[in-house]
Amino acid sequence: MTLAKEVKQHLEEKIIPFWKGLRDNENGGYYGYVDYDLNVQKEHEKGCILNSRILWFFSNACLALRDDSLLEEAAHAYRFLKGVCFDQEYGGVYWSAYYDGNIADTTKHTYNQAFAIYALSSYYDASGDKEALWLAMDLFERIETTCVDEYGYLESFTRDWRPENNEKLSENGLLADKTMNTLLHVLEAYTELYRVSGNDAVRERLEDALRAFRNKVYNPDKKQLEVFFDSGLNTISDLYSYGHDIEASWLLDRACEVLQVKELEDETKEYTNVLAEAVCRTALDIDGSMKNECFRGEVDTTRVWWVQAEAMVGFYNMYQKTSDERFLKATEGLWNYIKKYVVDQREGSEWFWELDKDGKPESGKPIVEPWKCPYHNGRMCLEMMRRIV
Repeated sequence: MTLAKEVKQHLEEKIIPFWKGLRDNENGGYYGYVDYDLNVQKEHEKGCILNSRILWFFSNACLALRDDSLLEEAAHAYRFLKGVCFDQEYGGVYWSAYYDGNIADTTKHTYNQAFAIYALSSYYDASGDKEALWLAMDLFERIETTCVDEYGYLESFTRDWRPENNEKLSENGLLADKTMNTLLHVLEAYTELYRVSGNDAVRERLEDALRAFRNKVYNPDKKQLEVFFDSGLNTISDLYSYGHDIEASWLLDRACEVLQVKELEDETKEYTNVLAEAVCRTALDIDGSMKNECFRGEVDTTRVWWVQAEAMVGFYNMYQKTSDERFLKATEGLWNYIKKYVVDQREGSEWFWELDKDGKPESGKPIVEPWKCPYHNGRMCLEMMRRIV
């Protein structure tokens, strides 16, 4: 069986049924937490990012598989996003809701707005519902009028859009004003919004985001992306995030594919090739898996689910660009590792969150929570199906 057929089968038989099973028909949306022992915690908070990612996933799975049942799942997620996650008074999308639809965390984060744009754009493509596109454009206007300063995107806000500390997207003991992660997902969202809308303002800001990556985020000396920044986009950490670099390498290329601006495409591909090459050389282990990151010279050898998934797409993207067999072998090695170790073979489960370097899953990590979703592994399946001909 070819790789494309294998991932399609995995998508249809493992990932889709699992997430369909988490639909909350009583309170809307999808259940927000499944612990390691596969207990569904029906009264856990529902992350709005999680719901946006589920909406994106079912919309794109419907487009790829032409399955009307997937469009209904997407519509269910859309109703929850529109009816619960949107703030009708101040605009924008909240951070999280209680299980019953009351709001739990009123934080407005640029990262969260971006994922809602990403999801709404795909839902519009799948359903033709113009309201979804209108909502996506409304969020675009919100980001561009409220979340921008002379250096880039401000990130964290109170409910009424007053700037606050960016704790939600900071880690490793740092408090970053701006992050590569948020800029990457703004770019990703604008790529999808421009693809479905053709809007000139979106195109201009997408071009600006690409230039910001090339001029501010990419470090040509280290051959990697910087991760955490102060308010003026000066780096404040030496963190090397292998997963984000390989994910960015193909998302930046995808933005260029949608934009069709040759100058931007040429200068972007010049360094996305370098990013992918560096990650392949530095983070890919002999067992075919990807290490997590390096911070202050110390390598984290944890095998995280999303890093493995994004590396498959990133390495195959490099194979498509260069015809270098190393990247095809890296893609196939990752898939073999994922099948053997990362996929949870227990009935009614999906993928483990993380494993140690020996392939043993971390038993304290849930199978679903606000950040653990079908976005990375589902997208990997969809991208491999799209790319392999």
